[in-house]
Amino acid sequence: MQLHLTKPIIFFDLETTGVQVGHDHIVEICLHKVMPDGTTDTRVERVRPADANGNTVHIPELTTAIHGISDADVADKPTFRELAPSLMDYIGDADLAGYNSNKFDVPLLVEEFLRAGIDFDLRCRRLVDVQNIFHQMEQRTLVAAYKFYCHKDLENAHSAAADTIATYEVLQAQLDRYQGVDYKDRSGRVSQPVVNDIAALSDFTANKQWADLVGHIGYDARQREIFNFGKYKGKAVEEIFEIEPSYYDWMMKSDFPLSTKKLITEIWNRRRQHKLDQLKAHFGG
Repeated sequence: MQLHLTKPIIFFDLETTGVQVGHDHIVEICLHKVMPDGTTDTRVERVRPADANGNTVHIPELTTAIHGISDADVADKPTFRELAPSLMDYIGDADLAGYNSNKFDVPLLVEEFLRAGIDFDLRCRRLVDVQNIFHQMEQRTLVAAYKFYCHKDLENAHSAAADTIATYEVLQAQLDRYQGVDYKDRSGRVSQPVVNDIAALSDFTANKQWADLVGHIGYDARQREIFNFGKYKGKAVEEIFEIEPSYYDWMMKSDFPLSTKKLITEIWNRRRQHKLDQLKAHFGG
């Protein structure tokens, strides 16, 4: 089934140095752009992982054993910082889709752009995580998903290009399979959420309990941002910043993803603006 699109959507996959968003780096990226008229274009880039000073970051041997990309394979490749402007131009305002992308690929992509000095804003984009559709409807892995939905074996699994194209084909097959199929959520509500609409798919696959991209900050029942870790787990971020301002400083100096630091800075500034508005109101403007 061809996707109903109002703007481009990019299916993408990353191969990386590891699985820690705030620490690891991209070594290969595949972007498969699907246009509203159904035409497609694919871009694959090998990336030399580098720190803030441009020094090469080693790809662990255990990671190389999974995706087959070694230090030698990327030694003469550009860093993400060097590729970032052209990648940003290529992505444009497109929506994003991937497999397990909401939990890993999107946060790491945003992190790499932030490291390169580019604020990759997600507020204007829809995010579709094909794995979430699969796990909620069938509970499988990508290789099994490809076999189950597309009736084919996935060759070259763990290469960015193969996994990206497979993810695109799986979503197309899911739309065919689940057209008109009921889904019951944990509250017992029945709906038919897998429809050929990117906004609806984004809503169905989103993790609505997370305020940041990696789950360090969540939401409570009142939709307040809360900590999902540490001694203040379950406590409102604004309230903790009020009684212990140094906690904000500690987070900013610690090894949290830049996207998480960006969010808590927004909360910190919102709190300061609220207090300033209160003072202005008290003293008559």
